[in-house]
Amino acid sequence: MFGYAGKIAKINLSSGIVVDYPVSDKDREMFLGGKTLAAKIIYDSLQSKVEAFSEENIIVITTSPLTGSTSPCSSRFNVSTISPLTGLLVSSNCGGSFGLHLRRAGYDGLILCGKSQAKVYVDITDQEILIKNAEHLWGKNTSETQQLLGGKNKGKFVIGIAGENMVRYAAVISDERAAGRGGVGAVFGFKNLKGIVASGKESIETFAKEDFKKHNLNWIKKLKSHILTGEQLPKLGTASLVSMMNFRNQLATKNYSRGSYDDFEKINGETLRQDHLIKNKGCVTCPIQCGRVVKAYGKEVKGPEVETLGLLGSNLLNNDLQSILNLNHLCDEYGLDTISFGSSVGFAMELNQKGLWNNGLTFGDCSSLEELVEKVATRQGIGDELAEGTKRISDKYGGSDFAMNVKGLEIAAYEPRAAQGMGLGYATANRGGCHLNGGYLVVLEGLGLDVSGKKARGKAAYAIFFQDLMEVVSSGGTCLFSTYSLLPEILVKNPNNNLVRFINKAIPSFGWLVGFLHNHTGLMSFNIKGILPHPYSIQSVTGFKTTIGSFIKTGERGYNLERIINLRQGLKGSDDTLPKRLTSELQRADDPDSKVKLQGMIKDYYKIRGWDEQGVPTKRKLKKLGLEDYSV
Repeated sequence: MFGYAGKIAKINLSSGIVVDYPVSDKDREMFLGGKTLAAKIIYDSLQSKVEAFSEENIIVITTSPLTGSTSPCSSRFNVSTISPLTGLLVSSNCGGSFGLHLRRAGYDGLILCGKSQAKVYVDITDQEILIKNAEHLWGKNTSETQQLLGGKNKGKFVIGIAGENMVRYAAVISDERAAGRGGVGAVFGFKNLKGIVASGKESIETFAKEDFKKHNLNWIKKLKSHILTGEQLPKLGTASLVSMMNFRNQLATKNYSRGSYDDFEKINGETLRQDHLIKNKGCVTCPIQCGRVVKAYGKEVKGPEVETLGLLGSNLLNNDLQSILNLNHLCDEYGLDTISFGSSVGFAMELNQKGLWNNGLTFGDCSSLEELVEKVATRQGIGDELAEGTKRISDKYGGSDFAMNVKGLEIAAYEPRAAQGMGLGYATANRGGCHLNGGYLVVLEGLGLDVSGKKARGKAAYAIFFQDLMEVVSSGGTCLFSTYSLLPEILVKNPNNNLVRFINKAIPSFGWLVGFLHNHTGLMSFNIKGILPHPYSIQSVTGFKTTIGSFIKTGERGYNLERIINLRQGLKGSDDTLPKRLTSELQRADDPDSKVKLQGMIKDYYKIRGWDEQGVPTKRKLKKLGLEDYSV
């Protein structure tokens, strides 16, 4: 077997029994690994709708064929479960070292079921799996927990106090990296699972070692030379996007009531680099090194991503960058998703402003936010209600029109009224208001290329293509930033060139072609290693015949399977929507195009996807994907 350790452990936390979970070669070839293989396991394991906080719910942690290889940006691993925020399937991707060490312990994945009566952690080696007492770890933050678990050659994946208290957007942390979205940490806490440790010396066989090695060298060279992955991200990190988003009215400001922030220069990537950056840092095997190291509370810590700068900065009218650095660090220590926390606080501020909830929170007054992080993590005072997320807060106090979530998951920092495709992506993303699972089409709409964000034409087809691409890249085991090099540099470097302007203007007109190729992936039965390196890497590692077409089809297969699980959990087509603020209110009074034109795009989206009018995959579509035996 190439590219896989060949084992997945099923750990029953109720009984303490550990068994091997069988995965066939066919399943590996169809679903690869990561979130897509996790969806397959969850579909098979959960026969009907389950509640997130129930013993029936399971946690599935999966690596991928490229995890632990020398492939660039390949230290990723995935955790999937039923989300306590949305009640739907959630997958959260992490760049910490745990996945690498899990593979070295001889496992491709873990399935955690049941619920421990005692507080425990799981210790995995290449010799045995033990469930150990975690009383001494309870009440500890994430960095101290990892330190107490000891050992340099161990991968750790732990929750903080927020997870223990089942905050619905609690994260799980490996090193300083977070599996942040959807509340996977809260499910750990419900199961009385403080964390997992993995170590070992096992190795994974590669199908074509020399071809793989040569291919990797070329791929790394391309990433280092590309303007985005070799210059912009290393220089400024994802914070580089703040200024661009502000210029294009895409920066979430004052609970998404507008798309630009007067004080954006105080929180952008340039200011972060000039006043706070100590050094760059990145995940293992990553040549991009987009992470920032800064100071908070006198310590060198991980710096904030663009999402955090937006949601804890402009979204709250907070122009104090040191405050944002501190808040980011505190959220990591307590184990909180910064996106959902920032969005919930921004929503609470507007509720207070409108007299709907007297909570004392005010836009621009951020002096008490550090204390508020602790209150949320420990569920004290108003923190107990903020810990429930925007949807549940709006159910109690009103304001659903400006509660910025989709399906219960708070949307990211990209204001979609200036990025129609991103708005469609939010609405249709399987895990809720996620920019990445939504396809991240904003990268075409001004943050990479310069395709008009005001126009809806062609966006449905592009959203689908990028959603499926993101799905399979994650399943294969590489960071989504590795796809940035897909964008032709001439279009990125020269946005004002007349030819480039013409190309950007013409791109929506080719939506029909993208939609056609989506439904005829057999026409792409080839590889272009210099443009999309991922399929050839998968083929070199596993021996599976992988082309651009089959690669994208794997992503489509995973996306549809996740949709089926969500439909079984109670999702309806009417849930593919956005808050009314985004679809009914103009972002700018003088611009009639500054709202998301969702309904027309949704109709096109379902048609191209091969879903019926209720958003259910048709039998014909499922058969085409080899999913004819899968149903709601």
